Amino acid sequence: MKLYYLPGACPLASNIAFEWAGQPYELQLVSREALKQPEYLALNPLGAVPTLVDGDFVLTQSAAILEYIAELNPSAKLMPDTPRGRAEVRRWLGLCNADLHRTFGNIFGAQALASTEEFQNELIAKSSAKLRQLFAVADKQLESQDWIAGTRSIADTYLYTLLRWTRAKKVDISDMKNLWAFYDRMEQDPGVQAALKAQGLS
Repeated sequence: MKLYYLPGACPLASNIAFEWAGQPYELQLVSREALKQPEYLALNPLGAVPTLVDGDFVLTQSAAILEYIAELNPSAKLMPDTPRGRAEVRRWLGLCNADLHRTFGNIFGAQALASTEEFQNELIAKSSAKLRQLFAVADKQLESQDWIAGTRSIADTYLYTLLRWTRAKKVDISDMKNLWAFYDRMEQDPGVQAALKAQGLS
């Protein structure tokens, strides 16, 4: 299997999931320029990462790729055995993918979304405030447990990746102690360390 990525971007979550699953995989670095070239667009018409190629099967979208890795490797227990347990993982995966990631998109794409510096700064400020609200929900969830869905899962790989972005984009959630305790635990995890090393991030 080949995972196309940009260092530190959302494919890091899938990279960690591969490490946790013990699943053989290949990383393929792709430049931002190459994302918009016909060869890559034939794989992913959105011109984005991640893209996973498994033989003749091509899969895009982080949430789908994460679930695919989990389902191919049930012994890794990255998704629970029960319907309620799986729903709980999908709930937090949804928060990461549909809410947190989407809101970060406003910050990453501010120049394309707002025509003046004033509007760009306003968009970044409001998006940062929204991110604080969303991360606070996750912080509360982690008050009495080590993993966002109760047990280690694919949702944790995504949440960790997004926490890294808060530092890159100076979104101040420094007061959210449960999230940073989670972050520190993830940083010590051998699978996380292997993924960071593979992407040149450690």
